[in-house]
Amino acid sequence: MLRMVVSTGTVLNTIRRRCEIIGETDPAFRGLHFTPHDFRRLFATALVNNGLPIHIGAALLGHLNLQVTRGYVAVFDDDVTRHYQAFLARRGQQRPAEEYRPATDDEMVEFEEHFDKRKVELGSCARPYGTPCQHEHACIRRPMLNVNPKKLPRLAELEKDLVLRRERAQAEGWIGEFEGIDLTLRFLADKQQQANRLQKITGTVGPGMPSPRPVEIGDNEPRER
Repeated sequence: MLRMVVSTGTVLNTIRRRCEIIGETDPAFRGLHFTPHDFRRLFATALVNNGLPIHIGAALLGHLNLQVTRGYVAVFDDDVTRHYQAFLARRGQQRPAEEYRPATDDEMVEFEEHFDKRKVELGSCARPYGTPCQHEHACIRRPMLNVNPKKLPRLAELEKDLVLRRERAQAEGWIGEFEGIDLTLRFLADKQQQANRLQKITGTVGPGMPSPRPVEIGDNEPRER
């Protein structure tokens, strides 16, 4: 029995021809070219989205860094919801039944009102449920304020106004006023950094589709690790 090693180019062209055949009936596949490594990503996504812990998936894929595996796995909104609901169901089975009684209408109204009152100009306050604002809405200085990234231009306006007030206080010799404004500016800078970080964070990642690209026979692509 003759045994032969299949070249990389043969595998790529076989996959390409299969995509062309599928593309005749499914327009989404027209012009697309998969590589064997794309199936490695699909395999990782299927494992994790079906309940395999991601650190186990990393071991199977041979990744030393968990962040590499995170880049492989596509997470969908419905998967997040489904896994969270499954966790709540398992948790509920382990706790006394009285802890999971349905909330009354009055309790639901009170609950919703609490979160409505947490909405402020720059974002939302993360103070615990059932607690009032203890800081007279001096939100810039409070660690509980979560700034909406869309409010970054408003933070820039506040910063400009505070700088002008600090210059006036320094010129007039209002030492107490100057120190207070300087402290507020430091807190404002922290809020700007937090909002910028939040703006850069990627939430859920769709799987996308491989981008069209020419594939030549014998094309050897670098393998990701």
